[in-house]
Amino acid sequence: MPPKITHLIYDFDGLLLNTEPIYCRVNQIIAGRYGKTFTPEMHRMIMGRQALDCAQILVKVLDLPLSAQEHLQARNEIIFDLLPQAKPMPGAVEITQRFYRAGVPQAIATSSARVTFTKKVLHYQDWLKCFEVIVLGDDPAVKRSKPAPDSFLVAAERLGAKPANCLVLEDAPAGVKGAKDAGMWAVAVPAAHMEKELYGEADDIIDRLPDFDGQRWQLP
Repeated sequence: MPPKITHLIYDFDGLLLNTEPIYCRVNQIIAGRYGKTFTPEMHRMIMGRQALDCAQILVKVLDLPLSAQEHLQARNEIIFDLLPQAKPMPGAVEITQRFYRAGVPQAIATSSARVTFTKKVLHYQDWLKCFEVIVLGDDPAVKRSKPAPDSFLVAAERLGAKPANCLVLEDAPAGVKGAKDAGMWAVAVPAAHMEKELYGEADDIIDRLPDFDGQRWQLP
C-alpha cells in the first residue's frame, strides 16, 4: 500500500492534450520529403522526449540528409500553426478541475519547450489555473529530459512535496521510467496503439483518464 498521495503530477502531450496526432502528421510530412515513412514504431521511440532528442532519433533511424537542428526547424515551420488546434483528452479537464476543487496540489511536467507549450495552451488559460506548478522541457533546472527523472523532481520541489507522496500520470513509457526513477508512484494511460507490456514499471495501467480511481490512492 502506497503512502497517502498528497500531490499529482501530469505529463501533458498525449495525456492532457491530444497533440500526438499532430506530431505524427508533421513527422510523416518531413519523412515523406525524402521518400521515407514515419511509422508507429518510430512514434513509440520518441514519445515523451524533448524535441531535439526526437529530431536526433528520427534523423538517425530514417537516415535523413539533415542535422537534428535542421529537422527541428522543418518541424517548427509546420507545427506552430497546428498546435493551437489541439483538444483536451477525454476526461482531462474534468479530472484536473475535480482535484483542484478538492484542494489537491497539481503540477504539469512536460518535455515541451516554452515556445511550443505556449501555442498548445493558447485557448486554455483558465484550465491552467488548476496547476500550481508547470515545469517545461527547457526549464534551466531540468538538466536531463525524460526518461531522466529531473522534470518530476523539479515539480515536486516546487510543490513542496516529497517524491514518495507524488503520483504521476503518464502516457509515455519514457515518462513512467522517469517518474519511477524519481521515487514516485506512476499510473500509465497508454494510447490505444501502445502495447501495455511497455509499461511494466507502472504501478497501475488504465485505459482512459476517466478510469482513474483516486480513492485507491487515498485522494479526496
